[in-house]
Amino acid sequence: MVRHNLGTVVSFEVTRTLTKRRFWITTLIVPVALAIVIGLVVVANDTTTNQVGSQKNARFTFAYTDASGYVNPAVVQALGGTTATNQAQGIANVKSGRVDAYFAYPSDPTKQPTRVYGADNGIFENGKYSAVATHVLVTSVQDRIGDRALAALVQGGFPVTLTTYKAGQESGGVNEVIPPLAFLAIFYVVIVLLGNQMSTSLLEEKENRVTEMILTTLDPTTLVVGKVISLYIIGTVQMLAFALPTAAGYLFFRTQLRLPNLDLSSLVFNPGPMIFGALLLVGGFTLFTTTLIAVGAIMPTARDAGQILAPIMILVFVPFYAISIVVSDPHSLIVQLFTYFPYSAPVTAMLRNGFGSLSLLEASIVVVELFALGLLGLRVAVRLFRYGSIEYSRKVSLAAVFAPQK
Repeated sequence: MVRHNLGTVVSFEVTRTLTKRRFWITTLIVPVALAIVIGLVVVANDTTTNQVGSQKNARFTFAYTDASGYVNPAVVQALGGTTATNQAQGIANVKSGRVDAYFAYPSDPTKQPTRVYGADNGIFENGKYSAVATHVLVTSVQDRIGDRALAALVQGGFPVTLTTYKAGQESGGVNEVIPPLAFLAIFYVVIVLLGNQMSTSLLEEKENRVTEMILTTLDPTTLVVGKVISLYIIGTVQMLAFALPTAAGYLFFRTQLRLPNLDLSSLVFNPGPMIFGALLLVGGFTLFTTTLIAVGAIMPTARDAGQILAPIMILVFVPFYAISIVVSDPHSLIVQLFTYFPYSAPVTAMLRNGFGSLSLLEASIVVVELFALGLLGLRVAVRLFRYGSIEYSRKVSLAAVFAPQK
């Protein structure tokens, strides 16, 4: 008697996957690499900041000539600098070692380069010459203006806020775009991490020659549905593992990483785009999962299934390469094709949903399409598995599977 125990299948699949060392190596390799990169960037930025500070405060002998008239001699004197007779003499003094550096300020520093000459102290130490030369000119100009606020305004150092309106209502701008696009990021992460496992989820039992034994106690539909649910759970685990270092890097090392301060309280969570974003994510994941499981059901080995995985994965990334068209001209023919073609629909629709160009009707059509094709793919996967479960040496013939029953 066949027992329909879906919970047993899900529990077994999830436990078996999560206890594999290979799964955790594959899952954690990206977060660990990301954590290492974050650490290196933090150290590098701290070192750079310290070097810039020390370079500006570095004490060395230097001379200068000023054709612009902007340099304040008092600023130079405070830093221990002197005036050179001319450029040739200034360069000669650097070569002979009488001074460590010479700065030649041109008549128009905005159009002509300020030339800096110095004694070679190594690649990392030589940066102090340009840092001090820049500091001298900037400080001199600020003193000449005589007002620090005006100096900041001239340099563009003032905050600007933007408020836009859509249909007479204040729109959220980029804060309105970020939340729905988060579903697209999740979709990419899960598909990339789980793509191979989707295509080989039914092959392990086949390669181990235990399929016949399993089918004596489980209905094929129960087994395939259990595999799909297990992939949802495993995908959630991998998504959390991938997100942890990113969240930790932003929360604890945002300043060192020089990341913008994102005020989460200012994000706009519009119910419509958020609901459709979630439905597109689940529908797209369902379609790709059932498709890859169906592909795995007709293949004799994981190696054969991997050959089909690459073309399907390419379809996931094609809309992303056309993102400029998707954003700028969402109603063009190519974008419409991407929106409704099943395997490019999830990414294209989520992009348009995030940027506000996906209408309610279009979103509804795509969601229904993805779920309908996902359920159809599930039925096809079950049927292919019935025929292909005991085919160990060659691919299952689709013509034979779907031929009319006599």
